[in-house]
Amino acid sequence: MPEPQSFAENRPSALARLMAGIAQHVPDVTGGAIDDEPTPDEPGHPEYHRRQRAEFALSRWQTAVPYRYRQATAEHPAVQAWADRAAADYRDAGFLVLHGAIGSGKTHQAYGALRRIAEAGPKRFEMIATTAPDLYGLLRPGGSEKGSEHELKRLCRIPLLLLDDLGTEKLSEFTEETTTRIVNHRYNESLPLLITTNLPVRTGGTAASDLVTRLGDRLASRLSQTATIVSFDGPDLRRGLRSVS
Repeated sequence: MPEPQSFAENRPSALARLMAGIAQHVPDVTGGAIDDEPTPDEPGHPEYHRRQRAEFALSRWQTAVPYRYRQATAEHPAVQAWADRAAADYRDAGFLVLHGAIGSGKTHQAYGALRRIAEAGPKRFEMIATTAPDLYGLLRPGGSEKGSEHELKRLCRIPLLLLDDLGTEKLSEFTEETTTRIVNHRYNESLPLLITTNLPVRTGGTAASDLVTRLGDRLASRLSQTATIVSFDGPDLRRGLRSVS
């Protein structure tokens, strides 16, 4: 008569049979490398974070841009190239001077350049866009509750500054000093400055008939060292529109 066996002695063989039964119903899957890298649509991927920065920058751009220029895009190759440099590292961009007749598209291109920078998703996007008359009005005594010196420092230090319609303001010792301080600070700190103007860069004339004469030799020298100068010689885009009553 065989000796009785304990449950513990039977358990290994029972477990083996159970595992064998399970193995018959499990597909043969060969293990491989686990792909745990994020996709461009997931946090952690560089493209995902670039898109997030671009979305934030574009919201700031829209807030700062007048309604008329909300659809502005940079179309001139030189303007595009300048914007791409500024997007990569704004301290490498230098100044951008767009000059030409009234209505030739300078302001449109300037806002388009700032939009192109925003769309690139830079790590930092801060901008101020103003016209020359508004700027000098802001900086006059009583022009700002925070004080003219506070506003001037903000204009000097902001990463991206657009000064539209330079040359339309009344020339005075005040405007000359203000322009000098802004241009000098941004030149010394390698901060970009966008300028649009109806004035030609140089004509050899007098009485502030061109940009060089109006700014003076010192500031003109700053521009010549760092500026990309783009001329817009086309017709006034606002002409030829018929009124509808």
